[in-house]
Amino acid sequence: MLKLSKRLQVSLAPLGGLILVATATQLSGCVVRAGVAVPAPPPPAVYVAPAAPAPAVEADVQANEAPPPLPVYPQPPCPVEGYIWTPGYWAWAPAGYYWVPGTWVEPPQVGLLWTPGYWGFVGGVYMFHAGYWGPHVGFYGGVNYGYGYGGVGFAGGRWVGRSFAYNQVVNNVTVNRVSYNGGAGGITAAPSAQERMAAQEPHVQPTVEQRQHVQQASGNPALLAKNNGGRPSIAATPRPSAFNTPGAVGAHGAEAPPHAQAAAYNNRNGAGHGPAAAHVNGQGAHAYGQGAHANGQGGGAANGKPPAPKANANQHPKAQPRQEEKTAQR
Repeated sequence: MLKLSKRLQVSLAPLGGLILVATATQLSGCVVRAGVAVPAPPPPAVYVAPAAPAPAVEADVQANEAPPPLPVYPQPPCPVEGYIWTPGYWAWAPAGYYWVPGTWVEPPQVGLLWTPGYWGFVGGVYMFHAGYWGPHVGFYGGVNYGYGYGGVGFAGGRWVGRSFAYNQVVNNVTVNRVSYNGGAGGITAAPSAQERMAAQEPHVQPTVEQRQHVQQASGNPALLAKNNGGRPSIAATPRPSAFNTPGAVGAHGAEAPPHAQAAAYNNRNGAGHGPAAAHVNGQGAHAYGQGAHANGQGGGAANGKPPAPKANANQHPKAQPRQEEKTAQR
């Protein structure tokens, strides 16, 4: 067995100590590192875009041609206290423009008013801006829809507490029948500061009844502009989707609605009685023999009775004052 010399053992002794110290240091370092939890680096931040709000009804509808002029038509009486008038307008479908009749609508909740939709010329196309419910009436292109919607605000009534006070002095005297904003021949109106504030308020989308009203209008061939020449036979209704009820009225110069034609035929032998005695389109006397002018301005007599006087601003449209007939003295 090989033995090291004493001199060699002495010279190697310091090295052995160093090896032992280094080994101990490494072992001790491993023990210390094993007891410390090193966190993993965080993942890179990923941008998540906020969810886009649901688009409004008809908000993305556009057309390459301007809508027809607005037809002139009488306003049906309000069927229920608290209903609010929503004017008719031209909507667009693949078959072309079709008329959505004006109608009385129950608001989604007390205190809300209707801002009508309107067509605006933007970027070389005509874009429809959908209507909505809100605490104030916003911008609707300056379009004069009549019956309180003269282009700015609403003059057809106002909320007083939980009741709606109607203004029956408002008439549909439409001088400018242009149905769109901007472009060649369009209305040059811009939103006011108040209308811009109204646009920032919380809005409520059209009711289910309003959406059904539009859908039924889109499927009615008689309401297509190319079929009615811009004068729809169903221009306004007393309730949404009530297209075939006796209260529905046609535009001036349009053919009478089917129910009015049938009534006129049934009463053709009764001179001065029933719907046949009145002009169907409200020219002179109110349509369907009610004896008032189509625009509420007074007209000829119907059924032997003089036209009813105008109601005050706080009276409900359906409450017509009675007028006693004077007995002629012989």
